[in-house]
Amino acid sequence: MTIRTHTLPNGFRIATEEMPGLKSASVGVWVMAGARNERVEQNGIAHFLEHMAFKGTKRRTALQIAEAIEDVGGYINAYTSREATAYYARVLEQDVALGLDIIGDILINPVFNPADIDVERHVILQEIGLAYDTPDDIVFDWLQEAAYPDQPIGRTILGPTERVSAFGGDDLRLFMGENYAPENMVLAAAGAVDHDAIVAQAIEIFGGLSRRSSVIPYLPARFTGGEKRELKKLEQVHFTLGFEGPDYLSDDIYTAQIYSSALGGGISSRLFQEIRENRGLCYSIFAQTGAYADTGMMTIYAGTSSQDIAQLVSLTVDELKRAADDMSEAEVARARAQMKAGLLMGLESPSSRAERLSHMIHSKGRIIDLEETIALIDDVSVQKVRDFAAQMAGGAEMALAIYGPGQKSPDLGAIKARLAA
Repeated sequence: MTIRTHTLPNGFRIATEEMPGLKSASVGVWVMAGARNERVEQNGIAHFLEHMAFKGTKRRTALQIAEAIEDVGGYINAYTSREATAYYARVLEQDVALGLDIIGDILINPVFNPADIDVERHVILQEIGLAYDTPDDIVFDWLQEAAYPDQPIGRTILGPTERVSAFGGDDLRLFMGENYAPENMVLAAAGAVDHDAIVAQAIEIFGGLSRRSSVIPYLPARFTGGEKRELKKLEQVHFTLGFEGPDYLSDDIYTAQIYSSALGGGISSRLFQEIRENRGLCYSIFAQTGAYADTGMMTIYAGTSSQDIAQLVSLTVDELKRAADDMSEAEVARARAQMKAGLLMGLESPSSRAERLSHMIHSKGRIIDLEETIALIDDVSVQKVRDFAAQMAGGAEMALAIYGPGQKSPDLGAIKARLAA
């Protein structure tokens, strides 16, 4: 594998990784602006802008964009997160230049036709409606809101219907002007790629962009915790519990990920074995760790019946306490192995490689080689995991979100009291 980087004079960054033997490549531009870059009146605009990416440019209609990529058997897509918006394509080796040209066209030459905006607005409103009909999705948005109240990072990515219903072309152009600066972008490509050719093409497409002093930094996150509960007649109660965790620059991030894996990351994990296998209280239960630039959250999720929710929550809290005392070497070793295997298996895909390149460039300013990452994972000891578990059970801020027939679910105060007992 050969990784090379380059930065244009205007701050636009490029990273490529050649993967010998592949006949295809993934190429994309990651704009380091997402939902947490929005002001309150803009909530949902980053996601709306992503949707408008394929609705036409000064050079291509929406149909021409679709035909251009699919005529060569390629695939193009985009997504919005809280800290980034990505536009990427998967193409064969000989079509990398075409894929990059289309992505550049989308970013440099959007037209934002009013009729297209209205059509896509309807699509997004349907997406918001679908989210509310998907309890195990919407409950995570509510957990985020409870953890970071009245903050951009705590707001939903999709935005509220009243905001989305009012956005127009001027709103889209304003957000682009404030955030889509060359120094705020990373072009990443992996697979059958030619670094020098990509740099030359990037100079043609993005080299003329000017640095913008008006790029607005996001507000620092404050995990204050809290509770959001919406009672509704559903088949199950959807329960999520979140704890403040490390950001992705913290030395503790690998410890947090290994801890959450051992706690609830697979079928051998503590929560799965005790609550599903031994007690039969749920079909789905898991724990995971997510991280941002300046904060993070360790999350537990479960779906269960209204009559079993109280027992499930109590057992979950007991497992959190027990992990601080008796997490074993075997459990930590298994979690380390799962984490390394997941990393290495994922990186067999050029799309995953390209995304990793963009994340490393943005978050750390350099590409961390796999050996260094593996060493950091291997450095996580049982004692580090137990200490982290004690922190989660003994003093970390918490957030709780409940959706469904959750009248019998303990509230956040009761959960804290059981953890402290």
